[in-house]
Amino acid sequence: MTKPADELARRESVARQAIKTDFDMENEDSAAAMFVAFHLEELDGGYWQQHMGTARPDPSAVPDVLVLREHWGEEDEMEFLDFTLPGGVTDYVISVQFDQAGKVADISMES
Repeated sequence: MTKPADELARRESVARQAIKTDFDMENEDSAAAMFVAFHLEELDGGYWQQHMGTARPDPSAVPDVLVLREHWGEEDEMEFLDFTLPGGVTDYVISVQFDQAGKVADISMES
């Protein structure tokens, strides 16, 4: 039987890969791209310099700095994993939902 900490680590890894796969600045339905575009516009260069080493990061690099804010859900409390930017600068998250089989079911931007 998988330990909860092991399953959380597995789901976090799967969720991060799903976010990177979902990321497409040309796709207006990409939750990851919406999240990144919004924050690149809203946050000043000092924030990006501190967290990414450049005042104008490449949008495709932003998902690499996301931090897991929380995990929650019905029975296993790992149905949703919410990722956000470091430093508490936003109330928005990229929420990755898992189905009962532990596979990614949906990615959305939430507040």
